[in-house]
Amino acid sequence: MEEEKQCSSMQSPLIAFHEVELERTEDSSIRRQMMQEAKTQLLLAGPLVAVSLLQYLLQVISVAFVGHLGELALSSASLATSFAGVTGYSVLLGLGSALDTLCGQAYGAKQYHMLGVHMQRAVLVILLVSVPLAVIWMYMGHILIVLGQDAEISSGAELYARWMIPSIFAYGFLQCLVKFLQAQGIVFPMMVCSGITTLLHILMCWFLVLKSGLGQKGAALSNSISYWMNVLFLVLYVKFSNTCKKTWTGLSKEAFTQSSTFLRLAVPSVVMVCLEYWSFELVVLLSGLLPNPKLEMSVLSISINTMWLVYMIPFGLSGAISTRVSNELGASRPQAARLAVSVAAVMTLAEGSIMCLSSILVRRSWGYLYSNERQVAEHLSSMMPLLASSNFLDGIQCVLSGAARGCGWQKMCAFINLGAYYGVAIPAAVLFAFVIRIGGEGLWMGIISGLVAQVLMLLITMLRTNWNEEARHAAERVHFSTVPRN
Repeated sequence: MEEEKQCSSMQSPLIAFHEVELERTEDSSIRRQMMQEAKTQLLLAGPLVAVSLLQYLLQVISVAFVGHLGELALSSASLATSFAGVTGYSVLLGLGSALDTLCGQAYGAKQYHMLGVHMQRAVLVILLVSVPLAVIWMYMGHILIVLGQDAEISSGAELYARWMIPSIFAYGFLQCLVKFLQAQGIVFPMMVCSGITTLLHILMCWFLVLKSGLGQKGAALSNSISYWMNVLFLVLYVKFSNTCKKTWTGLSKEAFTQSSTFLRLAVPSVVMVCLEYWSFELVVLLSGLLPNPKLEMSVLSISINTMWLVYMIPFGLSGAISTRVSNELGASRPQAARLAVSVAAVMTLAEGSIMCLSSILVRRSWGYLYSNERQVAEHLSSMMPLLASSNFLDGIQCVLSGAARGCGWQKMCAFINLGAYYGVAIPAAVLFAFVIRIGGEGLWMGIISGLVAQVLMLLITMLRTNWNEEARHAAERVHFSTVPRN
């Protein structure tokens, strides 16, 4: 008996030692997995940030060139660009976002040919939807006058929009190509194509706006040509690159069938994206009702432009996490998808903290980049802490929304955005700005309230997710959307 006790006392430290070593090995393995996942996401996110920023700059560059033509031309182009974003580009971006789920999960499941089929279905639907959107742009001036805008500026905006109509078809096509390549992790060629397009766009604007005599029509035409040029570059890459041989097998009759598979995700995606975009435009319109509307609208417009500029970084991370989650769920690796979300959350918090601090440090000088008016710069300086907070929260929701698209939760996210922005943000903005009379800061406090609600709802959803169940849903979606090939 004593011998057994002695043996047991001798073995127990050995057993404990092995348990500690096993825990250390497991911890080391998890750290390695997290580091590898972070590296993968950064390699995806970096080029995607560049692509988003370069595509965003096309509109900014055009308006900047129009600014040299006079105040009326600048006001008309700015109004047309804003209205085009609300009624056109945001809708097409939402439609294209359905491919985050479909292409990403099909690629993870190694159903490679289905990526080309999904993209062709999306292109067909998006081109059809672009027709009524083009009609809206054709009569943009009449619509703006009905909405109470200045008649002369509205007329100029309509002229600008009409010359920009070809861009709406190119933009939708471009989103489909971007999602198709993004799902495969092919992001560097997109960055190169976007970079070349932007450089050529600058030269084109210089010639068509300042040298050809077309004026603001030349700026709008430059947008159309540049978007189609970007589409052409990517089409040529997909057609002739060896990296797309498995995923692009040519035009297929399958693209004309099962459109409901695409629409089931595309329609909620449009609602999800548009509800968010439109809420910010509504805040700008509300600022026109404040006691000093010119000052408040100027500051709110600069704040939103700054927010969209900073937003490009989490937007790139959003594309990366959407790709990673959809790929892993499609490959039936639910725990890898869960790890990807955890790593993305950590990176987003780090990025958001850096950008938040940077915004506060430059708050006194940032306004002078947009205006020489001291009053505008000082008012913007007081807004910057609020803007920094909203950028931090917006980055978190952007990445969580990306993970949700990877899972195929567009319908749920549409309801979340509806509640967050129209149940919380807009009512809170009205309360703070007009009832409590805080002014422009109150409008932005309303936006922050909505972002808090959105982040909390998305976070709770993520924490309660059964990833094994999501992998099963992904397998069913891939199986359902796959049509036997002839």
